[in-house]
Parts: sequence; structure tokens; C-alpha cells
Amino acid sequence: MNRINEPQHFRARITDWPLEERPREKLMRFGADSVSNAELIAILLGQGTTRLNAVELAKKMLRAFGSLEALSNASLKEMQQVKGIGPAKAVTMLAAFQLYRNLQKEVAEREIVAFREPAKVARAYQPILGHLKQEVFYVILLNNNLERIQDFRITQGTLDASLVHPREVFNPAIRYLAKGIIVLHNHPSGQKRPSQADIDITRKLVESGKVLDIPVYDHVIITQDDYFSFKENGLMDNF
Repeated sequence: MNRINEPQHFRARITDWPLEERPREKLMRFGADSVSNAELIAILLGQGTTRLNAVELAKKMLRAFGSLEALSNASLKEMQQVKGIGPAKAVTMLAAFQLYRNLQKEVAEREIVAFREPAKVARAYQPILGHLKQEVFYVILLNNNLERIQDFRITQGTLDASLVHPREVFNPAIRYLAKGIIVLHNHPSGQKRPSQADIDITRKLVESGKVLDIPVYDHVIITQDDYFSFKENGLMDNF
């Protein structure tokens, strides 16, 4: 960080700053939108190190990852690669970003009356799946009105037909008396088109659903900023 033109107080402990310039006090007095990203992160961090105050440490984190979005997608291990960020600070940051994603999902879900529109399904689950660096497979259980009963994470890791077994997918559907399901998973690569493994998994699940009389209505692939629906693209008719 270039300190040449910084005010002298910026290099001091935050407790030595003028009261109205301290991040917590600034937020309380003027509101959260008056506080910069670095200052908001500093509030979460609580304190800095012996060499850097909390705001300087927050700026160091932002520089290390290049943007707030990249920081929000960092893992626990990646955050701790920034000198001065230990497990406690990293966990606090992860918790804050996950709370925001959960809020996004909750808001998106309110718009869904019934799970008939793949775009709305994708919007609801993008905050949960879009940023992940590993593939994760979910099943959404539906009632007669195509309203969600509950969702379950089935597996995590590179997906193939041996990992996503119909037994694991339909077990919760049977237990919760679901009348149908939607399955979805993420593509960390950003490539939204289905792989051959994705197609094979979907075919196996659709066939199993027919036997169990629990139809698979769609398979939605999520990326960070896009989605692919088997239903929208006419692929569900091929099984």
C-alpha cells in the first residue's frame, strides 16, 4: 500500500484515530452505507496485527484477492495465506459472506410460488452453489403443487454416475413423501453446458423416478453467473 499521501492517523492504532473516523463509530453515526469495504471488513476482523491496524489489514486482504467478489469466494485456507489472518478472522469473514448468500437465497425463494421456472430456481440456488470450487449435487423435493418441501445436498466432488446414485437421491424423496424432484449441481469451471456424465446421471435418475412414480422435473446446472436447464433445452424429453 502506498502510504506517501496518507494522513498520519491512518498508520496509528484505530483507537488513536479521531472518534468520528473510526469504522464502528462512523457506521453507528452515519449508517452502514457510509463505511467503505475496507472499513466494513475491519469491523469484522475486530483488530489488526502488531504492524497493521484493522483497516490496513482489511486493505491488504482486498489487494491480495483483487476484489471484494474474489475475497468472498476465497476458502478458509486461502484467506489464511494473507499474513495476519488466522483461523478466527478467516472464519468470521466466511460466516459474513455466507450470511449474505443465505439472504440472497431467501429473497429469491420468496419470488417462487411453484418451482416451474428454471430461471427462478437458478436464481435461488446461485448464491449457494455458484461460487463453490467443487461440484455439489442437490435434490429439491416437491409437493403436488410443485412447491418445495425441502432440499438436500447429496454429494460433493467430481460428479459421475457412480457417485450420484438413485438410492441417495430418492431416499429423502420417499421419506418426505415428495411428489416430484428437481436436481441441480454447479459447474465451477463456468461452463454451463452439460457433460456426458451429467446426461448419463440425468437419464438414470429419470428412469428411476418413473419406477418409483416420483418424476424428475428438471436438472439445472448452476454457474456463478448463468445456468442451464435440461427442461428448457428439451433434453428431459429424451429420457
